[in-house]
Amino acid sequence: MPKVLIINGSPRVKGNTSIALDEMVKVFEKEGVETEVVQIGNKDIRGCIACGYCYEKGKCVFNDVVNELAPKFEAADGLVVASPVYYASANATLIACLDRLFYSSHFDKSMKVGASVVCARRGGLSATFDELNKYFTICGMPVASSQYWNSIHGTDKGEALQDEEGLQTMRVLARNITFLLKSIALGKEKYGLPEKEEHQETNFVR
Repeated sequence: MPKVLIINGSPRVKGNTSIALDEMVKVFEKEGVETEVVQIGNKDIRGCIACGYCYEKGKCVFNDVVNELAPKFEAADGLVVASPVYYASANATLIACLDRLFYSSHFDKSMKVGASVVCARRGGLSATFDELNKYFTICGMPVASSQYWNSIHGTDKGEALQDEEGLQTMRVLARNITFLLKSIALGKEKYGLPEKEEHQETNFVR
């Protein structure tokens, strides 16, 4: 059974971001995809300090939810990250979490399906959507899309239930993620993973 880890970056429990994710979970359950939702927006998560500890010990120096998420991420076939929009950007707690999660976990993330979901009163959705997708595209993770940018609208708690197009976008996204998960599994079985080259790192210091 395919597995999807869902990280909710909202500090509001059962808020509008949760409504979007719940709509996806319903589809995943129907399609036979195992899901786990972890809400981290209300947790105390500090940013990366570039100490290099993770390269020596294989985990982050700050032993918080990030180290708890790492093995869940490794075991998952897909990752969904969701955030409310703050100043046309994701919640800072989520960004701190993702910076450390992606940097400190050294397992191969390629061909895990990634998708971002964003929620706002009005604007800043596409900028936040692009910001979150950067984590996937630097790791060789296919990015799942929907019928529209993966977004939903709502201000007060529960208002997202009135965004019929947004809810539909979430359902379509979940179906597309499911299709990609199953297609990649079949592709691995028949063709294996793409050939990897030794990574070449360059810088622009002369």
